[in-house]
Amino acid sequence: MQITWYGHSAFRLDFDGKAVLIDPFFTGNPAFVSDKAAAIKRVTHIVLTHGHADHVGDALDIARQNGATVTTNFDLCMWLAGKGLQKFNPMNTGGTTDLGGFSVTLVRADHSSSDTSAGPPVYLGNPCGVIVKAPGQPAVYHLGDTDIFSDMALICEIHQPRVALVPIGDRFTMGPTTAAIACDRFLKGVETVIPCHYGSFPIIEPNADKFVAAMTGKAVKVVVPDKGRSITV
Repeated sequence: MQITWYGHSAFRLDFDGKAVLIDPFFTGNPAFVSDKAAAIKRVTHIVLTHGHADHVGDALDIARQNGATVTTNFDLCMWLAGKGLQKFNPMNTGGTTDLGGFSVTLVRADHSSSDTSAGPPVYLGNPCGVIVKAPGQPAVYHLGDTDIFSDMALICEIHQPRVALVPIGDRFTMGPTTAAIACDRFLKGVETVIPCHYGSFPIIEPNADKFVAAMTGKAVKVVVPDKGRSITV
């Protein structure tokens, strides 16, 4: 499997001829330094952790261009359908759906989820983490935007992810030190951790240095990829 980080919480997973985008925040993302056309090439599926604009991002536009299916919580799916989304796969926390060659499970995240583009916030369903599984590939756990919670251990016991995409930016998610505790104490069985949700806006952590330092000596491998460059897991 190849994983590409596009800054903030946006990732692309390539495996077995599949191309899946998670939280494709490209337009307006100061950390997005890649070519959008290349980033969305051959993408047939988009998975959204929650409804904030920095996670929904370019999902509608990409879906229109590629005919991609969007998988996310029911409320956000229906809201996007009202804005013209044609292919959507609604689900909710705890559920798993088979997308043909891989599956997506939504799991708990401690955060919020709303649209604020037209005035007061509009609720867009529960925020979630995402588990992506494919035969013969390491299961990937994108934690979404979240604080630490002890049931991360239960999620890992059930789904056995080997790769975790972990927010470390503070203010809106776990900070570096807390994220390191989560990785060490609760993400049992995870072999590779990739930090995210930092370095995009001035009010969150500017880099992953504090997280890397806090993870020194831990059993989990930390990978801090260059934006737009694929790594193999």
